[in-house]
Parts: sequence; C-alpha cells; structure tokens
Amino acid sequence: MKKSVLLLFTVLISAMSYAQPWMKSLRIAQDLALVENKMVLMVWEGTTKYPYPVTVNDNKGNTIFIKNLFEDEYLSPLIWKHFVPVIVSEDRYGEMYAKIKGKRPVTYIDKFNDDSIKILDVNGTILNRSLDYSEYINITELIETYALNTTIITPELTNYRNGKNFYSVFYLASKYLDLALYSNAKVRPEVMRLGAIYTNEARAFLKDEKAEDVAKLNQRIELLELHKDLIFNRPKKVIRRLKRMDKTAINESNKLYSNFLYFTAYALLNNTEKMQGLKPSVSSVNLKRAQWIVNLNR
Repeated sequence: MKKSVLLLFTVLISAMSYAQPWMKSLRIAQDLALVENKMVLMVWEGTTKYPYPVTVNDNKGNTIFIKNLFEDEYLSPLIWKHFVPVIVSEDRYGEMYAKIKGKRPVTYIDKFNDDSIKILDVNGTILNRSLDYSEYINITELIETYALNTTIITPELTNYRNGKNFYSVFYLASKYLDLALYSNAKVRPEVMRLGAIYTNEARAFLKDEKAEDVAKLNQRIELLELHKDLIFNRPKKVIRRLKRMDKTAINESNKLYSNFLYFTAYALLNNTEKMQGLKPSVSSVNLKRAQWIVNLNR
C-alpha cells in the first residue's frame, strides 16, 4: 500500500513539474535545455496574443484539433516532456536580430521573423529553418521530428557557451555531424545545416589565430566539409578531393582526420583492400563513426 502511494506521489510530482506555463526568459530556457539535453521551443510573444490552432495525435492514432496551443492543459505537459518552451518578448527582437544580421541566409532570417514555432539549440540557433505553410502544425509530428536528445554534444555545447574560439566552435560543428547520424532521416539534413552555421562561424574565428596556424585550420574545415559529403554518400567525390589535397600536402595535425575520411570513403565503396591498409591509422572512435556512416547509407 505504501509503495502504491509513493508511486502515485512520484507521478503527480512529475506531472506538476511539466504542467507549468511557458518560460519567459530565453536565457534561462537555454540553460535548462542544456541541463536536460533538450531543444528549446520558442515563439514570439506577439504570437500568443491570438489563438494558435494546432493538431495532435492521440494514443489511438486519431488526430485531435486544439483551438489554442498556449492554453491547452493537455499539450503543456506533452511539450514540456520533450522541449523547453519559451515565449520571447518582442523587445528582444532588435538585440537578437543584430547578432544574425548578415550572417545567416534568407531562409533563416525569414524563419526568425515569422510567427511560427522555432526549434532552437541551447545557443539560440534555429534548427527548423524550412517554413511551414501547412494549415495547422501537428504537435505529435513536431515532437517526432525535432525532439532531439542532445546528450552526445553536451560537452561541445558547454565549451562553446563557456568561451567561443576557433576550436570550441569547430568541435561543436563537427559534433553536430555525429548528432545527424543519430537523428531520423527527415531531420538529418536540417541538423547538418545547423552544424554548417557553426562551420561558418569557425571560419570567422580564423582571424584570431596565429598566422602560422591559419593554413592547417583552414584545411581542417575543408576536411569537415568532406565529412559531410560522406554522410550524403559521396565517397568518390571525397577521394578525388583528398587526392588533390595530398598533392599540396595535408598538414601533419590533420592526417588522422584525412585517414578517417579515406577509410570511410573506401568502406562506402566496399574496397576492402584499401580499407585494410588504412585501418591501423584510424582510431577506434573513428572506426565506429565510419561504421555509422556506412550503415546509414546501406
């Protein structure tokens, strides 16, 4: 009897923790998302001034119409379970826009400006850049697509927040490629596109590096781009590019990365002989990463 009461109490406490209003501080929402390994679900405050109709699927597969996303008692705990939801004041618009002006493509700016739901990482970078022109957003599908578990990139997200420099930004961009491998096929291109934002940011930090280091770091970014091509199953392109880079010499500090890329490209092409020759020069972590990429494209 006592165990049943304790279990009921635990469930009620858990439900209460989720059944709460949306947050109003983006910074606190981002901090919480980092701790809980979640994405942030954001809307502009102006969006909440009128009904925001959505749909959601029940456990029997039926689609239920919800008159207002921001007032429904059922949706609140569901959203809190998968995201950290936040309503951002219109007063923050100017400050936030200034940070991305001239640094993001038109599709990103359009998404930033509109009244739709935005899925952000803990740094405030938008994941779901594609505009949604459907009549009603289906919250169940939104969760299935964008409720990412960011545990595997938490160290890189933390390092980025603690101090931005070429290395913290580059490693976050690189780690987003791993997250893409774990993500479902529908969202994978968007995860990689989000990572590309950090790749571009890493390029911008090259100006802060020592002159003698710029060439090797620029080459590292080029190798990261080839890494993306492997995920999209373009091994022949990768091998051609790597061979061209070999002619001008791959920096010693980038050799392990290039070996991994060669190995993975040959694995995608089922070239066992080339793979065996490269295997001793590929770390165990990168061997597993290569296998993920191969499995993804089988």
